[in-house]
Amino acid sequence: MTDQPLSPAAQAVYNAVLEICPASADEIAAAALRAAADQVVPEESLYEGDHRWEMERDTRQASRKKLLAIAAELEAL
Repeated sequence: MTDQPLSPAAQAVYNAVLEICPASADEIAAAALRAAADQVVPEESLYEGDHRWEMERDTRQASRKKLLAIAAELEAL
């Protein structure tokens, strides 16, 4: 790793990998995807806001579910 500091999101992914090392490639990949999902598309609570906000939230959460499904598939290897 370089001496340059990482962004908070990159540091979270890096820390997730460090927590499970030494581990297999599938476990590392799954941990990285889970950490990325948490940083890029955090879980959102339900909100009784306007319809547009709810549609946008649902779109974001669908992306999160796809990332987490890939992570689960890798973990199952």
